[in-house]
Amino acid sequence: MSSPDDRRYLETHEWHKPDDGVVTIGITQFAVDELTDVTYVEFVAEAGSTVEPGQTIAEVESVKATSEIYTGVAGEIVAVNDAVVDDPSLINQDCFGRGWLIKVRPGDASAVDALLDAAAYDATTG
Repeated sequence: MSSPDDRRYLETHEWHKPDDGVVTIGITQFAVDELTDVTYVEFVAEAGSTVEPGQTIAEVESVKATSEIYTGVAGEIVAVNDAVVDDPSLINQDCFGRGWLIKVRPGDASAVDALLDAAAYDATTG
C-alpha cells in the first residue's frame, strides 16, 4: 500500500498533514499493520502546550507492543483527538482520517516540507 501523498512522514511512522496553518499528526498504515490491534492511547502532551521536533506526543499500546509517537514539527498543540482515547480502534479503522492524534500550529509553517514525502517514506518501509 502506498502512503497518501498529501502529507509528510517521519521514519518512525508518523504522518504530518498540513492544512490551513495547522499540521495534523497520526500514525501510518505501516505502523498500524505492525502494531495490529491498538488497545490504548495516552497523550503525553496536551492542547496549549508546545512541542519540539522529535518530542514524544503520545504512547500507543497494542496487543504486540507499546510505541512512542513523535512530532516532526515545533509549535503549539491546538487539539488532541480524545475520540481515540475512548475508542483506540479508530486508529486501526482509519489511521489517515478519524484516527488522527494531535494538531499542531507550527512556529515555522515550512518545517513540514523538510519531512519525508510519500515516496521516500514508502521506500523506508520496503
